[in-house]
Amino acid sequence: MKLTTNKQSLSGTINIPSDKSISHRSIMFGSIAHGTTTIKNFLRGEDCLSTLAAFRSLGVAIEDDGETITVHGTGFEGLKPAEQPIDVGNSGTTIRLISGILAGQDFSTELYGDDSIAKRPMARVMNPLNQMGADCRGREGSEYPPLTIKGNPQLQPLHYNMPVASAQVKSAILFAALQASGETVVIEKERTRDHTEDMIRQFGGKIEVTGKEIRVQGPQRLTGQEVVVPGDISSAAFFLVAGLILPESKIVLENVGLNPTRTGIIDVIKQMGGRITIEEEGENNKSGKITVETSELKGIEIKGEIIPRLIDELPIIALMATQAEGTTVIRDAEELKVKETNRIDAVANELNRLGAEITPTEDGLIIQGKTALQGGKVTSYGDHRIGMMLQIAALLVREGEVELEKSEAIAVSYPNFFDDLEKLYRAGGN
Repeated sequence: MKLTTNKQSLSGTINIPSDKSISHRSIMFGSIAHGTTTIKNFLRGEDCLSTLAAFRSLGVAIEDDGETITVHGTGFEGLKPAEQPIDVGNSGTTIRLISGILAGQDFSTELYGDDSIAKRPMARVMNPLNQMGADCRGREGSEYPPLTIKGNPQLQPLHYNMPVASAQVKSAILFAALQASGETVVIEKERTRDHTEDMIRQFGGKIEVTGKEIRVQGPQRLTGQEVVVPGDISSAAFFLVAGLILPESKIVLENVGLNPTRTGIIDVIKQMGGRITIEEEGENNKSGKITVETSELKGIEIKGEIIPRLIDELPIIALMATQAEGTTVIRDAEELKVKETNRIDAVANELNRLGAEITPTEDGLIIQGKTALQGGKVTSYGDHRIGMMLQIAALLVREGEVELEKSEAIAVSYPNFFDDLEKLYRAGGN
């Protein structure tokens, strides 16, 4: 599709789509809890709908009236074998987290997905689950999907030092730990998003977190709850950056999730000199209103423990860096290689096609600013975050057209992305 280009300014207020990570987990926790869970503000993007369909296939009754989703939880012990292999679509969160739940069952399940999923490494999940007593196997003896998970109702606890900083891997182990007999200890390489830990507590479970060490005593029984999903800061990130780099712009984003394990992009914006204000609200100040305005940005170095707090936002941060004075260096971001696509290469290849000066490295990117962008043909590689980043980049193009292949991937997490963008540039007088 042809992308919108040459926009002088953006202004207005938009409500950000619901948090994808919490939406996934709300279905999962509602399913393995006893009693009824109601979910409001659920993200009806393709990834989260894959999770919903997966648990229906495991025998969980889930109703959706368009506003509220009602999950009639079965407990871990009430899940039923799926009648056919479960299709997770494009969702890495679904396939990795559900593996931990299936690890403690007394039946086998096959999980498969699209071409992207077939390339996602799963040994990082399979190895700890197999150590706990499950039998997880990839395609033809490899670590790649389709996965076959033969569960074990007698899971053993685990003491596990995580070799990668991954909330998905951590969550899979925690779901298994809730079914195991004894105490499981997980030690993170770096702290990652803690939605799973929060929701264990919300659903009546017990978990101890001390720094990077997490302890769960199993087995546990969870109870259904009401879940209100906040807006997703990963989706907000695209408009945060648009408001900073387009001239004479001011954008207000409502109901943005502000979980501290997810707000690394806010720290980076402040370090780069961005004009950003936050009004905290909601329970425990974990959501709020964010306002950004056109800013003079400067290049910085992004590395170390902040990386897991902004791993999904790095593509749009890279675009922001092309409009900052000086050089920005991103390090310690090897995890970008195992997302929906290799995001290190994808960001460098596609932004360079539009005139950026970005050098990919083994663990990140070196980005030269400030660069003018031009028209060209680009692709999302079927990755929603690459697709949205390229549309924001196209707004900066003053001459020529930008044509995006595989734009449909954006619907995975932000079905109304183009509609929200149109509201902002119309309000901006373009």
